[in-house]
Amino acid sequence: MSGDESKKANTRWVVMTGLLWVVATVLGELAVAAIEWHPFGASREARITDDAFDLLMVLSVPVISFVLVMGGVALVRGRGGVIDEDGPPVRSHRLFIGGWVVLTSALAVLVIITPGFSGLDELRAEPVPDLVIDVHAERWNWVYTYPESGRETQGELVLPVDQRIMFRISSTDVIHSFWIPAFRIKQDAVPGQITTTMVTPEALGEFDNADELRVQCAELCGVGHARMWTGVRVVTEAEFEEWLAGAGG
Repeated sequence: MSGDESKKANTRWVVMTGLLWVVATVLGELAVAAIEWHPFGASREARITDDAFDLLMVLSVPVISFVLVMGGVALVRGRGGVIDEDGPPVRSHRLFIGGWVVLTSALAVLVIITPGFSGLDELRAEPVPDLVIDVHAERWNWVYTYPESGRETQGELVLPVDQRIMFRISSTDVIHSFWIPAFRIKQDAVPGQITTTMVTPEALGEFDNADELRVQCAELCGVGHARMWTGVRVVTEAEFEEWLAGAGG
């Protein structure tokens, strides 16, 4: 093959690779938009976190599709058995390399800004709670205390909807981790310390209808670790006040 023919062939491969990249990216973005990736979410924090993951998925599709297409094209072009001689030299393309560096750097900066800084600011907004609940971890049990009323419960965590809640978390023995999948929050319970996290439930529900509504220990803490969970029930404010007074279930 002459030099001109080789150049034309390479150009055709470049054009075809670019078209495949575009098609793969479009299909990938359509899949991201069509598929529900997230489990059940029931809080303001879950909404913020899920939105961040959605944005990261959208931004990652062109990158992963480029890697897959380039790998596939390399496999197709490289087929043909054993090669016992060097191939033709490959010259770098300064414009492509420069453009790729600028594009990926811009994406990295964008991700740092949003959902990075902006997402953290949003999660930390509304720092004043409407309700404080003390959460105490011990092998292998959770104890919930509502300081304002003095009510204590172990079998279930009951929360009012649309109220800002602060959890003050402690541990008797080892490190545990307070995790509610439906809220997308997780905070370690450390012996000798009180750690805090905040959440605003936005949907009514209970563990019987959505198993993401549970408190689960997410830190390996011994032989009973898997059993260290309790259900979460999110109720209306009126129902919560009734339950807090001892009349509810």
